[in-house]
Amino acid sequence: MGRLEAGFDRHWKLLTLIAWAAVTAWFVYDRWNQIRWMSLGDTDDNMRLMQVRAWLGGQGWYDLRQYRLNPPVGFDIHWSRLVDLPIAGLILFFRLFTSNSWAERLAVGIAPLIPLSITMLALGATVRRLIAPAAWPLAIAFLLGTAATMLMFMPERIDHHGWQLAMLSVTVAGLCDPQARRGGMMVGLASAASLTIGLEMLPYAAMAGAIIALRWVWDRGEAPRLGIYALTLGGGSAAGFVAFASNANYAMRCDALTPVWLSVTMAAGALLFVLARVNPASRGARLSLALVAGGGIAIGFAMLFPQCLTRPEQVSPELQRNWLNNVREAKPIYKHPLRMALPIIVLPLIGLFGAIWATWAARATRVAGSWAAVTLFTAFACMMLLWQARAGPAAQLLAVPGAAALGWLILPWFLNHRLLVVRVGGTVAGFLLVSGLFAGLAIKWFPIDRPKAYAKRVNAATGNCMRTTVLSRLNRYPAQTVFTFVDLGPRLIVTTHHSAIAGPYHRNGDAILDVQHAFQGSEAQARGIMKRHGATLLLLCPNMSESTNYRARAPGSFYDRMASGWVPGWLVPLPIAKGSPLRLYRIE
Repeated sequence: MGRLEAGFDRHWKLLTLIAWAAVTAWFVYDRWNQIRWMSLGDTDDNMRLMQVRAWLGGQGWYDLRQYRLNPPVGFDIHWSRLVDLPIAGLILFFRLFTSNSWAERLAVGIAPLIPLSITMLALGATVRRLIAPAAWPLAIAFLLGTAATMLMFMPERIDHHGWQLAMLSVTVAGLCDPQARRGGMMVGLASAASLTIGLEMLPYAAMAGAIIALRWVWDRGEAPRLGIYALTLGGGSAAGFVAFASNANYAMRCDALTPVWLSVTMAAGALLFVLARVNPASRGARLSLALVAGGGIAIGFAMLFPQCLTRPEQVSPELQRNWLNNVREAKPIYKHPLRMALPIIVLPLIGLFGAIWATWAARATRVAGSWAAVTLFTAFACMMLLWQARAGPAAQLLAVPGAAALGWLILPWFLNHRLLVVRVGGTVAGFLLVSGLFAGLAIKWFPIDRPKAYAKRVNAATGNCMRTTVLSRLNRYPAQTVFTFVDLGPRLIVTTHHSAIAGPYHRNGDAILDVQHAFQGSEAQARGIMKRHGATLLLLCPNMSESTNYRARAPGSFYDRMASGWVPGWLVPLPIAKGSPLRLYRIE
């Protein structure tokens, strides 16, 4: 081992954190304009900030209702406060040096990059164990090239997905840890933390548990890993529920860590712990016990919680048809345009191929079981993409070890070639190929499935109406309840002192349907719904993506007529600012 490689091995944690600090500084610099204007582009990011504001403003720790949506009742939000902690901590810290407004800007710019440090360390530990002690920089380089995964760590992306991806990376590191007890604890605690944050990663948590159980079935020496995993999964979930579950999440709902899923994790933990303690010598006996335990949990779940055998959101058929079924990221990857699907799917396929090859190459070594676990996890993530495209960030993250194994095989051959053109050109080409970056470059530089003029117009309108400088002009009017599009509600309450009727949060289906019925119904129906909600202002954003659905579904409806220039007598146009993309009316 050379001096440079030995240094990379000895100080890899410190060097990883230095790399993370450099990446953080670069992204803060690169995205400074968005940070300056608090450009929270996603509805969930806006709602997360409102959740933190409410808590810092005195709202109860276990009260996660957002009272500026659908006032005075408020909106029931199914999240927990776990991810609120770093955001709130940064706001309180920066308040010591600057105004609250700038403290919030800096906090939402920096907070999403904190879980990136955990992810980089966890992936570094994984490839060091599986490939080589000096292979960790390759994993970090591949991670930084993942378009879908890195998007979840960008400044302003303060919703919980970055933290859940960090917990997923810790889960992989735990599955590959040669110290069984430590590895089991990492998987159990990471799974419990992820479930406490939200159920988005429930399938991956279940798959991690299945992989640990399968390793124990194959090798009874894995009993310590299984036992500690079982204890930390059950205990960690219980602790997460007690510490972070909202008052609303004590109901028997299916969309969060409620008593429903807490029962499942604790029952699974108890059964797996018993299996680890019994630990029969026969592989067939271990398989039979594992199947009985899994079957018992499944049957018990179906009998005790039949309401959770369908969609966890438990919305009405109308809301499911008109809204949830049309959520873009909830559709399979093959139903998306090629320019979006290709950059997402390429790396998971490369990583799966690399993991299969590495598993075969390591079949007679001590890391064979760990590589098999990574291969199963990566294959599972690829199959998840066939269910929902929102699995893309997790699939790319899980693909990094397999892609790094291929890179560790291919890139040294190019680097050590006698011809300079091969050393330079071959290394660059090999890196672009193995990292999957070539797909994004192809989409950028070649006319592949370019968006049409209509899509560009809708995207531009949506972005313009969400801008802080546009919405903040509404503060010239006294605070009141504004009737507007569902997707505009969370952004409106962040950037102004007004309240809104709805946001895209499924527990509040009646309010969402009221907005849809108003815009897609008759003039009289629209006015009646607005009055019933106490709205005194109507805010429209022509050509915003949500509004195009109303016009397409209901030609001649209230909104379709207004989009064509008609204004009823009970709406009085109000000035906003010259050139504003918004249209504002007082409701008489």
